[in-house]
Amino acid sequence: MSTPPTHPLAGFSTATVSDALDRLGLPGSAYGLRPLSDASARFWGRAFTVRYVTAGSSPGTVGDYLDDVSPGEVVVLDNAGRTDCTVWGDILTTIAADRGVAGTVIDGVCRDVARALQLGYPIHSRGRFMRTGKDRVEVSDVGRPVSIGGVQVKAGDLVLGDTDGIVVVPSDVEDEVLGTATLIAAGEEAILADVLAGKSTLAQARVRHGYHHMQRPDERM
Repeated sequence: MSTPPTHPLAGFSTATVSDALDRLGLPGSAYGLRPLSDASARFWGRAFTVRYVTAGSSPGTVGDYLDDVSPGEVVVLDNAGRTDCTVWGDILTTIAADRGVAGTVIDGVCRDVARALQLGYPIHSRGRFMRTGKDRVEVSDVGRPVSIGGVQVKAGDLVLGDTDGIVVVPSDVEDEVLGTATLIAAGEEAILADVLAGKSTLAQARVRHGYHHMQRPDERM
């Protein structure tokens, strides 16, 4: 199984990418989602989007979309933040891990977390709960824009995860976000270098390298 090439933004923390998005006036920091495990929290990939709605009068289905997910993609599940039923469990975890899926992001909850922890498969969600989503929710859309933690995600957008959470970078602004993240990271490293070398106080270094303006739109760093 071939491994997708590493994206330049994958080398940055979600905090740095979030600051870059702030500076560019773009949303992207998904609120309320956290990793199952810090050990498997870091991942990146292109979004494969799925949206759920409340099941209708006929029996609902949690969907067989996983057959269409490519290695290296991130499954992004919009369950409207529901925490009363799950849309991801051990069958999906095992198959996704075997097929090289990069990870799963859920605006909702997951179950069978022991399997994900055992396999080291990355999942970010609003929590864990054992009750099935079968006959409670059903797939409404696949491959269309969804909402995750208050952030719109389109199929093919870049999704980054680590111990701090999830950020989403729209595919059409990746180069701009990369350039801004690079400047921010360099500025923060310069601050640390100055202080640890005894060249200045923290306050002086922050002023010198524009720390207080790094994430502000339309201000020079």
